[in-house]
Amino acid sequence: MRIDQQRAADAYRRGLWVRETLADSLRDAATATPHRTVVVDGDIRLDCRALHDKAIVLAQALMARMPAGSVVSFMLPNWHEAAVIYLGATLAGMVVNPILPSLRDRELTFILSDADSRAIFVPATFGNHDYAAMLDRVTASMASPPEVIVVRGDGHTPYASLFDAEAAAAMPVVNPDTVRMILYTSGTTGRPKGVQHTHNSIHALIRQIGEHWLVRDGDTFLVPSPIAHIGGSIYAFECPLLLGTTAVLMERWDPDRAVSLMQAEHCTHMAGATPFLDGLLAAAERSGTRLSDLKVFICGGASVPPSLIRRAVDTFERATVTRVYGSTEVPVTTVGSFDDVDHAANTDGRAGIADIKLVEDEICARGPQMLVGYLHSEDETTAFDDEGYFRTGDLGRWVDGDHLVVTGRAKDIIIRNGENISPKEVEDLLVGRAGIAEIAVVGIPDERTGERACAVIVVADQRAPELSKLAELLIGEGLAKFKIPEQIVVWDALPKNDAGKVLKHQIRAALTKVD
Repeated sequence: MRIDQQRAADAYRRGLWVRETLADSLRDAATATPHRTVVVDGDIRLDCRALHDKAIVLAQALMARMPAGSVVSFMLPNWHEAAVIYLGATLAGMVVNPILPSLRDRELTFILSDADSRAIFVPATFGNHDYAAMLDRVTASMASPPEVIVVRGDGHTPYASLFDAEAAAAMPVVNPDTVRMILYTSGTTGRPKGVQHTHNSIHALIRQIGEHWLVRDGDTFLVPSPIAHIGGSIYAFECPLLLGTTAVLMERWDPDRAVSLMQAEHCTHMAGATPFLDGLLAAAERSGTRLSDLKVFICGGASVPPSLIRRAVDTFERATVTRVYGSTEVPVTTVGSFDDVDHAANTDGRAGIADIKLVEDEICARGPQMLVGYLHSEDETTAFDDEGYFRTGDLGRWVDGDHLVVTGRAKDIIIRNGENISPKEVEDLLVGRAGIAEIAVVGIPDERTGERACAVIVVADQRAPELSKLAELLIGEGLAKFKIPEQIVVWDALPKNDAGKVLKHQIRAALTKVD
């Protein structure tokens, strides 16, 4: 792990790092406020005592199956069971590994093997996809497969069967500076990288949110963002215990349903990428409401049009709506701007507890909420500088001295609907197939999704493949649907430099001009 002792001591001195863990917070909440609701999932409402009791029993089951420090994966929609799994694994001293339900065989096989996961929780089916059958295929190809535990259905080990026994064994004492979460993020190499966070790096992140986002005891977060993202996970699992909030979960994003939930549950906070804010605004306008309970909407994860922020400020009765910037590696690098609409709309906000510097326009950041390293040290070769700053691969500039504006990316990543797509992963699967001689997948600005993926190809046989054919090939390779290009453009040649490197900035510029 990459922990600088001097900066660690400073984080402890400032109270951003502490000696307790979320397991301690869960026990304290179960005693002090046993009947306070922490998680809402449709008709299911879990209070502190119920969440604690369920998590304790699940922790016992996990401890009987594997040693402390083992990796426990879950690939679930935003369901209340995920909170029980997250807390149960935490109590047992395990490392949680949230995985996006939209991933498929190829990505899942890699992640489970790479993390050496010892258990994975999946739905039986969800969204017309048979997860139990997918895990049959995936685990059959693995030398050391994890135990498959099925939630809300049959097959493999049923989730309900883990709650048959009474809690008996004592819970381990957990070091807050040990790794407690691994999240995989798309890399420019096409191979996902495991981002490691400790109890304390997440604690610092939650402390920052509490200080800057007007969070008070009794506030309520609507959580439609996937719990397999750093954002969704902290709003659903961490804030309710560390900040005294309630998490209202949505398994699928439905703007009209979101407005109804926000009114019924008096939601005060929401965070999400551009499509979430755009959809919520349209739904609020359709229903004739200004969402008077909403205090804060945090928008990030993709390109955010300034006009969208201004429209939201005009529509919502009293909410602060602001852009923010961050990554899985350094979550909430900026905390937004709460002072005026101009900075909230036109910039990505001020730094919070992170230190930010620009090196030849590249944004470099470090802070007590940053990762403690990648799972594999070889992924860190160029990720950090000599001062411990993480090289984000994003480009930026300062406005009015202390407001950051993200201007583009040096790394080859597409961000669509808040999801990272590695073009190289898609290119490697398609080049030389379907009559494709050369291919470059690039992101083109899109008002609704932030970016859309466009495949620029040079054909081998004078006939361009149909988009449906590419989709069929990629799905057949086990690739997640959200990574499939939405557009094909055929060129005679791809622009390259003298070394033969494809010049994607020229491709993007040409496509944007045409578009």
